[in-house]
Amino acid sequence: MSNRTLSVIVATAFAAAVGSLAAVPAGAASQAEMEKMMKENQAKSMAAMKTGKFEQCYGVALKGQNDCFAGAGTTCAGTSTVNYQGNAWKLVKKGTCTTISTPNGHGSLKPISS
Repeated sequence: MSNRTLSVIVATAFAAAVGSLAAVPAGAASQAEMEKMMKENQAKSMAAMKTGKFEQCYGVALKGQNDCFAGAGTTCAGTSTVNYQGNAWKLVKKGTCTTISTPNGHGSLKPISS
């Protein structure tokens, strides 16, 4: 997968997340509403994975742009705290994860310890 394709995927996911937040006036979203949105995003990620066309790729997500799990103290999508966090993953086209280059090396199919 080219960097351009990856950028499009990341931008699309980010736009969808921003769009879902834009529907709620600033400051009006309760903790319960935020958790509901995060669970919905997680369900979308899981549904995409079930198609067999995507895989979890660790260490390639930018800060706050992971699709799910970012280690202890985090909940799910959008909770990574640094760029290329080793225990945060993005969904990428199957077979492309380990070809994605980052400043910290290549993507991994398993969590990367720091």
